[in-house]
Amino acid sequence: MHVYKNWTPAELSSLDGRTYLITGGNSGIGLEATQILTDHGANVVIGCRSAEKAMSAISLVNKNNPKANVQFVALDLTDPDSISAAVAKIEAEHPKLDALINNAGVMQPPLRRTKEGFELQMGTNHLGHFRLSAQLYPLLKKSEGRIVTVSSVAHKWGKINLDDLQSEKSYEPTVAYCQSKLANLMFAFELDRRLQAANSPVKSMGSHPGYSATNLQSAGVGMEGGSALMAWMYSLTNKLVAQSALKGSYPQVLAAADEHARSGAYYGPTGLMDCRGPVSECFVHAKANDEDVAGKLWEQSEALVGAWSF
Repeated sequence: MHVYKNWTPAELSSLDGRTYLITGGNSGIGLEATQILTDHGANVVIGCRSAEKAMSAISLVNKNNPKANVQFVALDLTDPDSISAAVAKIEAEHPKLDALINNAGVMQPPLRRTKEGFELQMGTNHLGHFRLSAQLYPLLKKSEGRIVTVSSVAHKWGKINLDDLQSEKSYEPTVAYCQSKLANLMFAFELDRRLQAANSPVKSMGSHPGYSATNLQSAGVGMEGGSALMAWMYSLTNKLVAQSALKGSYPQVLAAADEHARSGAYYGPTGLMDCRGPVSECFVHAKANDEDVAGKLWEQSEALVGAWSF
């Protein structure tokens, strides 16, 4: 098994001819990952809700690398019709997909629900990516590709509440966020187990960006009814503690594109309580390896957004 000590994109081989889909690839670590992958020759599809924001991101990538091959697909992870339309477009325009990077997310908003009634963080961060991954699986299988799901150091404080997954009995933004990030990591691991059981050529792994300065910290708490105190705190810690979005993108790029990345692994920074520092395989809280809870979460997720077919 290859051992990473301090991975950087300099370790990547040429990615010519490969295609990657990054949800939320228009900003933050998703945008930085887009730049890295295209700089190494890959074709990248940015999935996001706003065409205007996507075009702005594509212009920035092309400004830095005029030869960059990057496109946009409209994608709202809270809308099943949007996901189906995005999958149909990708299947029609791309004969192969080498990796899906489940990067987009929302963090600590006031209580909001999707059109299906899901709590916004669970509906976006976990269930939206669960549904997207299932629908893109056949295309990924053709390419012997990868599914990379972005979790967080917050998974350490998460708890999967199987009796109230959608926070209908009570809602606290941070509790719901940590639950969704634990769900991300448990999904990555449970998917790996199921892929292996099915003898699938597809790999599933998790990654996390540490504490990286992006608009993730401000977008959720900045919604109407959000916490002004949290917004102020993040404005301070982003300056004092956070690493750059560029460095935060390294783990997901490693997982998606490095030839030695292994299925079932979890990649991220390993210094300062996993907030920054050398990128390698990183700490996984024991609760993320609870196969009983992971199996029940999978069953609930399938019941809510549709079953997988391996």
